Amino acid sequence: MFSYIASFFKSAGPVTPEIIETLKSTIASEKVVVYSKSYCPYCKSTKSLLDGLGQKYKLIELDIEKDGLTYQNGLQQITGQRTVPNVFISGKHIGGNSDIQALNNSGELKGLLA
Repeated sequence: MFSYIASFFKSAGPVTPEIIETLKSTIASEKVVVYSKSYCPYCKSTKSLLDGLGQKYKLIELDIEKDGLTYQNGLQQITGQRTVPNVFISGKHIGGNSDIQALNNSGELKGLLA
């Protein structure tokens, strides 16, 4: 609860080319990357889905990371999506929780994770 309240008082730094490069590098270096916030119920649903499938993933909790708000702004520049979770599979932007849940319900998610 404290991290949720504290997140309102953090300020974002400028989205520098180095921040964009850090984000792109992380996204490219892992099979699955989830940018999340620890208190977000939609993020929890995405993490539960991936955990239930036994899928390993790189988790970045934006409310805990020192530059989390700056990363979130950078993700918006890269993807057009500011909300979390922000999910990437094999370097491709998947979207948020409703997108990954829909991929799972259609059976497409397992193919992307293979």
